[in-house]
Amino acid sequence: MKAKWIALALILCLTACGISDRENPAISETSETIETPEISEASESTEIPDTSGTLETPEIRYQFKEKSNAGGVYAKEESAELENNNYNYNYNNDQDRILKIGVFEPRSGDNGAGGKQEILGIQYAHYIQPSLDINGETYDVHLEIADNKTTPENAPEAAEYLINRGVAVILGSYGSGASIAGGEIFSQAGIPAIGASCTNPKVTADCDVYFRICYQDAFQGAALADYAGTLGVYTAYTLAMDGNQYDQGVVDYFTREFEARGGRVISDQFPEGCADFDSYIRRAIEEEAGVILAPVSVNYARFIIKSALFYNFQGVLLGADTWDNHLILQDVKGRDIRIDVSTFYRESGSDFDKGIREWLNANPDMLYDNGGSDMVSSVTAMGYDAYFTALAAAEKAGGAEPDQILQALPSVVYTGVSGAIAFDYKGDALRDEIYIKSANTQSGEWEFITTQRLR
Repeated sequence: MKAKWIALALILCLTACGISDRENPAISETSETIETPEISEASESTEIPDTSGTLETPEIRYQFKEKSNAGGVYAKEESAELENNNYNYNYNNDQDRILKIGVFEPRSGDNGAGGKQEILGIQYAHYIQPSLDINGETYDVHLEIADNKTTPENAPEAAEYLINRGVAVILGSYGSGASIAGGEIFSQAGIPAIGASCTNPKVTADCDVYFRICYQDAFQGAALADYAGTLGVYTAYTLAMDGNQYDQGVVDYFTREFEARGGRVISDQFPEGCADFDSYIRRAIEEEAGVILAPVSVNYARFIIKSALFYNFQGVLLGADTWDNHLILQDVKGRDIRIDVSTFYRESGSDFDKGIREWLNANPDMLYDNGGSDMVSSVTAMGYDAYFTALAAAEKAGGAEPDQILQALPSVVYTGVSGAIAFDYKGDALRDEIYIKSANTQSGEWEFITTQRLR
């Protein structure tokens, strides 16, 4: 009997436990609270922020204290360094007054050589003045560098990277195609941009936040046509990369002006990646062209020069601002060929020329990015002026926020090493002259020929 009572008690106990597991609302609710949002949020707040993730998340607006080096240069860090948490987080601490400038330039691709030279001008300017006084308070200037890889397809990613880094103003790009593509991103974010050497009219015409300190293709192309006319040339041959907005822009404006003056123009286009220009040079010779205008990147220019030398072209190779590069001089030194180029800047032995040469020679990495030479490219001077134009805008704005700088930029007036800088209603520079230089094949240097204006 006693055993039966024990068995009955055990059955009742098990039944009661089963009912409480299935039907007791208090127990069910307690189980659910383990995954409540409150506990989840508390857990997230104790985690160390994922540094690599902040680069791609537009909602996050951290300010970072970058690591400095001897040159005073701040740049995009490699992902491995980011994972090692080399940055200190500063959540908009008012005690740290920082003006972040984004550098939107190609360090790779067809325009990589020119992009590096434009960056050098910005870096040297930062070395000269790494801080700015605004309303009696000192702001440290930080540079954030992003490689847009030359192409319009890659430019948006670089543009978004800079925006996510919290920059207040952007400089660049060398290459109009990347500038146009990046401009769409900058406009959506309300971040002002200052182009140093992007000459295509669409850069500013299609973007309400883009300004530029250089002349436009319309002026450069027409001025080059005018200059070709002074050489007594009747037939001109033009060569541009298919689909490249900069190349096509200069050629189109050159053609209009040259034909309007009674000249004849023969035009060809080559595909991206072309390395053999023999057929194009042969056609120019067959058409008895007195000039070959090829406003292409320095990489393609060197191939064109090689073919022109091989076929003994006796006319003038006419390059636009992209040809203003010491690599061109290296290729033609001691050779029988004439190369004239249009450019933004002419070296004159100024304090700027002397100072940047000393800086390049004192910094092996910088000298390497300049192609191993201390010769000053015109785009380097333009990068230098773009940096100080940005500082002038921040000072005039009385603050370091993007909207403040954007409102101040239209009325900025600044005298740089490349000349006086001011903007029209579209954000274009008020410039009416270009410099023409010729390659001295004996000395391996550029020689100033003339200041060209439209007649």
